[in-house]
Amino acid sequence: MNVQDYVGRTDIRRDVICRHALRRLAATLDIDEPTTLPPLWHWMLFQEWPRPSGIGADGHPRRGGFLPPLVDLPRRMYAGGRISFLTPLQAGDEVTRKSTILNVKERVGRSGAIVIVTIGHEISGPDGPTILEEQDLVYLGPRDASGRGPEPAEAACTGATSVELVPDPLLLFRYSCLTGNGHRIHYDLEYTREEENYPSLVVHGPLQATLLAKLAGEIQDGSVMTGFTFKALHPAFHGNTLRLEGWNEDGHVKVRSLDAGGALCVDATATFS
Repeated sequence: MNVQDYVGRTDIRRDVICRHALRRLAATLDIDEPTTLPPLWHWMLFQEWPRPSGIGADGHPRRGGFLPPLVDLPRRMYAGGRISFLTPLQAGDEVTRKSTILNVKERVGRSGAIVIVTIGHEISGPDGPTILEEQDLVYLGPRDASGRGPEPAEAACTGATSVELVPDPLLLFRYSCLTGNGHRIHYDLEYTREEENYPSLVVHGPLQATLLAKLAGEIQDGSVMTGFTFKALHPAFHGNTLRLEGWNEDGHVKVRSLDAGGALCVDATATFS
């Protein structure tokens, strides 16, 4: 298989922004139900729910189809992305997403072979394109838990806004359901420890990014978010304190999440009009 043959492949899906889905994610995040789709809530849309025969051992859909199969690299994770918000979407809007594989990079890191697949998404609503997104998926070999942990992050900017929470299994379960994410590292503790060598359930990178986008909006209250860029750098685990920090910097809002040891988990930047 030549993974470069997958560059240029496209996939088109359609969905509707259901009010009950907005209500459920709002309840999960402990906020009031919105009528306009908040930043990053579009990750609830365009879900893939295969039959049990089409699900892999990790809970993801079996390899193949639109994405390269890459069966020799068992771990797949959402490593980051770049999103532009063009126009708002409302509850009840019919939406279409055209996805295109933009790039496939192969390299060797400290832990072995790595493949990075970048997917471009164009989401359109009743009045045309509304969200443009580039999503980076990283494929890795089995995890080695014996390596040295990350260094603590640098100190936050003076006057940064800080919020702390302790993600629990219910939060992870609800977010997995709402986004159609079957990856077992978010709800199956035995699998997480024995198969993927994590000490505890992993807090979704997209969930952390969603919480950070919310914090950025609170910092820049009254402005409209036009862009959001993030990288997932280190896993955060349920039952431990997760600290969200944000501050204004060079016309943007810098936001990040840190684990209980001060390691940087998700690093992000939000832009506003």
